[in-house]
Amino acid sequence: MDFNEGAFIYINKPYRMSSFGALAHIRFLISKKMRVRRVKTGHAGTLDPLATGVLILCTGKATKQIERLQLNDKEYTATLQLGATTASFDREHTVDMTYPTRHITRELILSVLQGFVGDIKQVPPVYSAVMVKGDRAYELARKGAAVELAAKTVRIDEIELTAFDPATMQMSIRVVCGKGTYIRSLARDIGLALGSGAFLTALCRTRLGDVRIGDCQTFDSFPQWLDEHCRQ
Repeated sequence: MDFNEGAFIYINKPYRMSSFGALAHIRFLISKKMRVRRVKTGHAGTLDPLATGVLILCTGKATKQIERLQLNDKEYTATLQLGATTASFDREHTVDMTYPTRHITRELILSVLQGFVGDIKQVPPVYSAVMVKGDRAYELARKGAAVELAAKTVRIDEIELTAFDPATMQMSIRVVCGKGTYIRSLARDIGLALGSGAFLTALCRTRLGDVRIGDCQTFDSFPQWLDEHCRQ
């Protein structure tokens, strides 16, 4: 595998690491192996630090394929805590509001989820990398600035309830969606549609296009993979 000419690397991004942090670590290992200062590397689709799963890295001339790869559909598994919200729509921030949940049943959830299939309007999270007049939204939010983001159209192809625990008010879903969909925003909107609140407690991208999580290397397995595939 010639990383300068161009290669695709599939990584299972670790929890609490940014996509750029994962990229930087893998790029360092490749560059060291090849005894060069820096191998050109990019990634196709950002994952939140609190998310895990499929992250496609492109090296060399393959970085020209990033925009095409980002257009592929994606599959996620997610766990939602019902009855509460956070500013970031996930566990990055503490709970800021609580809501009633006694009325929520499995039947209600199944009915509500069907309303999210197809093209829907979605407001991105304030704590996101969306650009606002030259600045990242999350940078402005962390400075205490008021940030208003416009709704955009995204596509949900499939949404499936995979688990619901009425004792803890936690539910799990599988989602197949198009480019630009925020699962954190989807969690918030599901909470609203249920007449309550919700935030993400776990998120994993299980597929990006044809690449599945089973095709990915972990940080622990990558050095051996690199030894087997590196052409110096």
